[in-house]
Amino acid sequence: MRADMTMAGPLVIRSQHRSPARTQRGAVAAGLHDAHGRVIEYLRLSLTPSCPMRCVYCRPAGMCGQACDQMTSQEITALVGHLVANHGVRKVRLTGGEPTCRRDLVPIIEQLAALPHPPQLTMTTNGLSLARHATALAAAGLTRVNVSIDSLDPDRFRQITGVDDVERVMGGIDAAIAAGLMPVKLNAVVMRNYNDQDMADLVDFAANRQLEMRFIELMPMGPLADTWGSRYVSEAWMKRCLDRIVETWAPCPADGSAARRYQARLTDGRHVTVGFITPMSCSFCDRCDRIRISADGALYPCLMDKPAGTLMPGLRPLFDPEKVTQILLEGLGRKRIEHPATGVSVMTEIGG
Repeated sequence: MRADMTMAGPLVIRSQHRSPARTQRGAVAAGLHDAHGRVIEYLRLSLTPSCPMRCVYCRPAGMCGQACDQMTSQEITALVGHLVANHGVRKVRLTGGEPTCRRDLVPIIEQLAALPHPPQLTMTTNGLSLARHATALAAAGLTRVNVSIDSLDPDRFRQITGVDDVERVMGGIDAAIAAGLMPVKLNAVVMRNYNDQDMADLVDFAANRQLEMRFIELMPMGPLADTWGSRYVSEAWMKRCLDRIVETWAPCPADGSAARRYQARLTDGRHVTVGFITPMSCSFCDRCDRIRISADGALYPCLMDKPAGTLMPGLRPLFDPEKVTQILLEGLGRKRIEHPATGVSVMTEIGG
């Protein structure tokens, strides 16, 4: 079978919950859904496990990034084109590791943006390279970015990430704003006795730039699960940490994201959007609309579960859309109603 990203597979999976997407020829695209009826419209695609940071919640101490046989830019484009045209995927988030470690990142974005019906293209990044690349990424077709920044304090930032460069990340955030990669959202994984005391400063930083600040509950992933209990901070705890600067919390309308979002009125009169992503204290599995594919083609129906096969047999030596669809359906058939209590992999292998 020839390598042709527009070739439709024979299986039709009908979405019962949302308006179906359009195919390249204008017909209705089939939607992917899992065994529990959840419609899959969101792909989180890891481009590489490599990352210059060694965040304590992402990669255990002493663990190096695992080399892998990464999908090529052509394979990525064929895969995403098939999912968009034939299975109703509407949003693609590029992740890692750190996606800017891919030297062909800009061409990948250009190819995805040039698809007949391109998905919304977003990216999660550590921000270290944004000052250099934000303009080129926006010109290539990237629409917005999420930037991980767990502390503004240089010492605690270095303790968490292993990198002494918080000013560089802050400069990258400002470069993303200037390039129009909006809305820029800021992410922080909150850990007890690491950065819970930094939450107010992060909210102040976001308010000054009119950005959304999102705080993420620590997840018990891989070898780090053993220390999770001593580091975990719930949403309720986070809000208490912000009591000194937040006067009122007004819930925002649901926007389809994983975050519970609030318009926070600060004690000085400013307003800022603050989100809480709560996979542990209040899971959102019932509305999960995503799948994850790692840089080597492994399919993760759930962030905290083991992979459910690999897509590489459908990508090499030539792109086979029927095989890709078969692997996807088999993997989605194994997606659980709720995530496991602990995760099997380390975060840098999956992309978060």
